[in-house]
Amino acid sequence: MSILYFVVQQTMFFAIPLLIVAVGGMYSERSGVVNIALEGIMIMGALAGTVFIHLTDGVMSGQGVLLIALLISGGVGGIFSLLHAFAAIKLKADQTISGTALNMFAPAFAILVARTLLGVQQVPFKNSFLISKVPLLGDLPLIGPMFFQKSYITTYIGLLIFAAAAFVINRTRFGLRLRACGEHPGAADSVGVNVYRIRYAGVLISGVLAGVGGLVFIIPTSTVFNASVAGYGFLALAVLIFGQWRSRKIFFAAFFFAVMKTLASAYSAIPVLKDLPFPNEMYKMFPYLATLIVLAFISKNSQAPRASGVPYDQGSR
Repeated sequence: MSILYFVVQQTMFFAIPLLIVAVGGMYSERSGVVNIALEGIMIMGALAGTVFIHLTDGVMSGQGVLLIALLISGGVGGIFSLLHAFAAIKLKADQTISGTALNMFAPAFAILVARTLLGVQQVPFKNSFLISKVPLLGDLPLIGPMFFQKSYITTYIGLLIFAAAAFVINRTRFGLRLRACGEHPGAADSVGVNVYRIRYAGVLISGVLAGVGGLVFIIPTSTVFNASVAGYGFLALAVLIFGQWRSRKIFFAAFFFAVMKTLASAYSAIPVLKDLPFPNEMYKMFPYLATLIVLAFISKNSQAPRASGVPYDQGSR
């Protein structure tokens, strides 16, 4: 039973950042802007959050430090994403090239900041945010050890973010307008919707969530930030496509890939997998092989927003 608890806990650590970042990507793409810069935005968010935690070590303590760091990560991610929004919406640049440029810039900038501030390439931070047991809930049979012991507050924040994001895009006027701008911006423009403003908002939300997701990924998995999020931004894009740009499907896709990632990273703690005659490299390939296989099967039935990636001249209807 302890192995089951361990697998579930590890799956949550990997699933939550995927869920947050993929939902962020959904906001951008359903507004009409392809955002492949999620990897770079995650790096910038993780950089800002870990630098804050490092600099406040010995000055502040407790979960409040992590909450402030998450806000900073989201703010930096949002600001950084506006570069992509400006290039894609205002300048009508190729959105793939714009996103790639940000992905290339982010890790180099993170290394520069780390060397300038700390004199080293990595940002060390003290991880004192693990919650050994949530009061009352941690004592519940079965689900207590799975979800409310040896956990991080980021897990619960991530689930709340997903629920709020899914509600906004599916149940509010803003969500309706955002979806309209990604499907038929001309029709939205004809009824007075400011397509540019909605698309800026979509990319900004995407950046905030990706920035938060960057720190959410780093906190449970390391005590140093080395200017990388291990390709999680690209994996989040795969989750977005696998989830067909729909929040409910993205939820299940994120947990599917998280299970693959857990098997890849924690196979040595699972007796059934440990005894199999496979080399270590084979297990590490699990998430990426699963990504390729899944995308190969679903690509023919893709339901991407019709106007995603297509520049729009507002007022030209």
